[in-house]
Formats: sequence, C-alpha cells, structure tokens
Amino acid sequence: MAPTFPETAISTERLLLRPFEEEDVPALVEMVNDELVRCWTAVPQPYTERHAREWVHTRAPGDRAEGRGIAFAVTENLTQRLVGLVQLHRTHWRLRSTEATLITAAWARGEGYAPEALLAVAQWLFEDQGFERLELRTAAGNTAAQQVAQKTGGISEGVLRSAWIVRGGEPGGGDGETRTDLIVWSLLPEDLELPRRPAVDDRYASWV
Repeated sequence: MAPTFPETAISTERLLLRPFEEEDVPALVEMVNDELVRCWTAVPQPYTERHAREWVHTRAPGDRAEGRGIAFAVTENLTQRLVGLVQLHRTHWRLRSTEATLITAAWARGEGYAPEALLAVAQWLFEDQGFERLELRTAAGNTAAQQVAQKTGGISEGVLRSAWIVRGGEPGGGDGETRTDLIVWSLLPEDLELPRRPAVDDRYASWV
C-alpha cells in the first residue's frame, strides 16, 4: 500500500485547518470565482457547485488516499468562515518532499492568514510527518504569493522560465492568456523558527 498522509486537523491562534466538508461548497465556489484566483491558478472557470462537490467528495479525498497529497480547508476560529485552502501535491515519499499551493478568499486577504496557515502546515509536515522539503512556485507577477513565501522563511532557489500561463495576462486583463515565469521557493526544517508546535486535532485522525 502506498504511503499516505493522515486525515487530520491543525489549529493555530486564529485558524483551524481541517478536511473539506459539504458545508464548504458555497464558500468554495465564491472563493475560487474571484478574479485573482482566476488569474493566477488553473482552476476551472467559471467554478461551479459541481466542481466544488467533486473536489470536496472525490478529488481531495482521492489524492490523500492514493498518497499524492492532502488538502486543508482553512477556517477562521472566530467565525468558522472559509478563509482559504492549502493543498500539498506532487508528493515524493522517498525524497520526503512535496509542493504547497494556497488560495485565500478575497474577504480574508491582508490579515496574514496565508503565511499563518502555511507555517502551520510546514511545521506539521516536518515535525509530525518527517518530511525534509516543502516547495512553492509563484508566478513572477504574483507579488502577494511571493510575500507569503518570504514571510514563512522560504528561500528563493531560481526561476522556471515561461513555465506558467496567466489568464487575463494580469488582474483585469480580460480573457487572454500570457506565459510567465515561475519563482521556485523552498522551506526546509531548519528554516522554521516557530514558537510552538501546531495542535493536532485527533478527532480527524485516521489512516488509510
């Protein structure tokens, strides 16, 4: 049987990162249909409830069960609103390496939620799962994503030239597509300087 991540939840001072649920579908649809998400990601557009339900019930659980990665719904402790998502994918179990992708809801931007969530996932990945490398790839024009990588202690390793397609060219740029570079960032266990371990919620703990 291929190795897999456990189904779990991680808590921080302001956030709960947990598996996606049916109740997340409306907020997920709203979040992914945002202009910035459309521009910088490859998610289907328009993003419908059918897409969201397929993600919640089939794709995300399937990726975890088959060892490809894991997806966390990031929610705000105070309101339980969906802040965003963190997805680990392209997981290489022998190298103990994986790649992170983040999306933040429009209403939650500017609050520092993205680096807080990414740091929690990174610490869980390194300390609890024994991984040795977490990678991020940010489009050259996506300064917000680059700031998240920097705030979490990520090290810029170089540029993949013309390795991504930006829809609309830039936010507000219409329906065209433009090729762009990707900046590669990495986090290793020694790069993290966190005050405490994230709390793991055993209510969600189960192994495939």
